[in-house]
Amino acid sequence: MPFRRRPARRRTDGLRRPLAAMASAALAMAAAIVPLATSAAADAAATGDTTVTVNANAGLGTVTSTALGANTAVWDAYMNDPGVAPLYRAAGIGALRYPGGSYADLYHWVDNTAPGGYVAPGTGFDSFMGTAKASGAQPILIANYGSGTAQEAADWVRYANITKGYGARYWEIGNELYGNGVYGSGWENDTHADKTPDQYAREVTSYAAAMKAVDPTVKIGAVLTMPGNWPDGSVAAGDTGDWNNTVLAAVAHDIDFVSVHWYPNTSDGDQSLAAVRQLPGELHEVRDLVDRYAGADSAHIGIAMTEVNSNSGGGAFTSRPNGLFTAEAMMTALENGVFTVDWWDTHNSAGTISTVGGETDYGDMGMLSNGSCSGGVCEPAVNTPFAPYYGIKTLGALSDPGDSMVASGTSGTSGSEVSSHAVLRSDGDLGVLLLNKSSGTEHTVDLRYLGFTAASGAPEVQRWAPGDDGLVDATGTATADSVTLAPYSITVLTLHPKSGTGSAAATVGAPGTPRTTTVGAGTVGLSWPAATGTVDRYEVYEQLGTNIQLLGSSTGTSVTLSNLPAGSRHTVNVLARDKAGHLSRPSAPLTFTAATPDDSTCTVSYQVTSGWGNGFVSTVVVRNVGPADIDGWTLTFDWPSAGQSVSSSWNANVTGDGRHVHVTNTDSNAELAPNGGNSATFGFVGANDGANPAPTSFSLNGTVCRTVS
Repeated sequence: MPFRRRPARRRTDGLRRPLAAMASAALAMAAAIVPLATSAAADAAATGDTTVTVNANAGLGTVTSTALGANTAVWDAYMNDPGVAPLYRAAGIGALRYPGGSYADLYHWVDNTAPGGYVAPGTGFDSFMGTAKASGAQPILIANYGSGTAQEAADWVRYANITKGYGARYWEIGNELYGNGVYGSGWENDTHADKTPDQYAREVTSYAAAMKAVDPTVKIGAVLTMPGNWPDGSVAAGDTGDWNNTVLAAVAHDIDFVSVHWYPNTSDGDQSLAAVRQLPGELHEVRDLVDRYAGADSAHIGIAMTEVNSNSGGGAFTSRPNGLFTAEAMMTALENGVFTVDWWDTHNSAGTISTVGGETDYGDMGMLSNGSCSGGVCEPAVNTPFAPYYGIKTLGALSDPGDSMVASGTSGTSGSEVSSHAVLRSDGDLGVLLLNKSSGTEHTVDLRYLGFTAASGAPEVQRWAPGDDGLVDATGTATADSVTLAPYSITVLTLHPKSGTGSAAATVGAPGTPRTTTVGAGTVGLSWPAATGTVDRYEVYEQLGTNIQLLGSSTGTSVTLSNLPAGSRHTVNVLARDKAGHLSRPSAPLTFTAATPDDSTCTVSYQVTSGWGNGFVSTVVVRNVGPADIDGWTLTFDWPSAGQSVSSSWNANVTGDGRHVHVTNTDSNAELAPNGGNSATFGFVGANDGANPAPTSFSLNGTVCRTVS
């Protein structure tokens, strides 16, 4: 079925936004950061304790129609209540996952049964699709891997898309199959005698072939572990690799997306909000894994975060901190390459009752009440929204499908208590979402813009703060350059551009997503699909936080970037400039790493040999391939992530200073013979708080080495 988000950006309750030809380039390395069309607000005197800077030329990707999602479950008797679809629609929820987490590996769609589990009446597939259609949402369906077959999944595709014409596009193969006991903990139903990641990979290939034979347009997703979270990096007895590397090595050219889940499992709301800082690195590591195994096909493989909540059970879920976590985590995931983030879940049931910030928390992982009771305390009426629902609704107020997410950042004395997110909307407006994560401190924010000039007049304001009855219209409480944020609140601003400025004035569209054509030591070639309209030139900018730096320009759709440090990582956007000098909206971002030199006189191999989520063991092999003998050596490298460190080592002296690691030889391996005559091997135990990517550049006695696998 064609996807319908909602008919218009306006709502009857008065809230405006319901979530609604040169083959090579003339390289221009900029000595300074390029500000590009700074708003007059940037010259205003600072009055607040926090400054938020938004750069409308630093693109983070496009908001998809499936960006905001929710899980549904066949054990939920209220799943298809008539009142649920309007709530989904009002929040801008565009994806619904079915039939419900681990139940998917019990569930048989044809007769709506889950042997060993409970299925509520009225929760069959057709009933679910009725709710999805009424919501304007796309289904994300989980084919039964645990007790099903490829044929059963293919029959489901046939029924859904051929017989009924539902147009169900996204299909995951099973739920958390790494939890089938292969790593010692088993909560996921898996009746296969072979429970290894190799078997899962073989079956994914079989499922994909059978399902695409019925409908070639379906998108098939494989389950991965989230980097930095158990059992990431774990290798079971008899296996040759961990789950992610084993699965992707086998299926990378057969799938269309990968599915990860994220539960930080912290003890309170403030810790959960702080844990969101781990997400960018973890998701970048997922993308790096896909790039490694899929090669040129990687650009066509998406990342779905099909479950997220602050805890996987036993936490405080319905009160305000979890609502802030919902908005912060979901938007951060979208900004870092995820095409759908699906909250766990719509309805659940009451758990441990507690009081958080003066509010009753029902310990319920659902976004809507199911009216259940716990310890003599009962939830409000069925379908009453909880805090996570309002967190999602603020994201719905921020953007519509097709809007461009852009970089924003905070500075000032408030520290990490204030965070921001922004979108450049299709009509040229700028949306800015501000979170005050402090439970008791009000913060005043000075707003600054790059690549955007605000029109005169006050912005439109929507706010979810203590005392507000949901998301309310608070227009008049902010200016274009200042806003005060209540404790534990989310504020969404809509700013109109000054006439004749910004991307709304450009006569050219955004260029397509760039890709690398060549990657060398310090030199990278890029190309991109042309923008619509008459383009004067294309400009390639590197993101440096909320600033950007011009790396190159071209009158054609390709560029060669030079003088990049070996092993350095860069995120770039391409913008088109029209004949009048106006810049388009930014392309989607591309992140790449420059290669290390092929002609280096040394090589380094770095390999993680085992891991357990927050720790790992690595082995490093160093060779001298130059003509001269080396007697005594020092190896240095930097961790890509701030959460990585060395705990202990062997066969070398390893010390760390922040991200910088310094390694020296022992008496037994000081000599490195020329021309690769021998090698020095050492290892260490490390710790990681979040992502654990491999270092990209190593230097031996000051010489940058060639990194080898």
